[in-house]
Amino acid sequence: MSESAEAKGPLPVVDWLKGAGSDDPYLEGHKCGGCGAIYLGERSTCSSCGAREGIEATRLSSSGKLYSFCVVHRSFPGIEVPYISAIVDLDGGGTIKGNLINIEPDPEKIEFDMPVDVVFADALGRKDKDGNSYISYFFQPAA
Repeated sequence: MSESAEAKGPLPVVDWLKGAGSDDPYLEGHKCGGCGAIYLGERSTCSSCGAREGIEATRLSSSGKLYSFCVVHRSFPGIEVPYISAIVDLDGGGTIKGNLINIEPDPEKIEFDMPVDVVFADALGRKDKDGNSYISYFFQPAA
């Protein structure tokens, strides 16, 4: 493992996952000060109201509701199937895609609008060529 990986801890899988090497990882969005729309990734213009100023970083909620899902049965080699790909509307604003875990991949057991929590965990044991590990976010049914 490279020295930089040991010093920093796991790397985030996406730019909007912050605090990857800490005890308090979180998702970061950008909120328009004009209309309140929330987006992932940095923006110079709000696509909802057209504002060019007042877009600031904001910490996204770690809870939400399941908006949509799909049970995936075929994927790239090395990816275990079936898994649940989900879209979640976060409490307080923002919509994000990720995998729903800790629930059986059976549509009969998954409910639309069910409360979910955002959890952070190792990105399925994957490492890059330098031996760096990664942390990702997942959704799980709320306790």
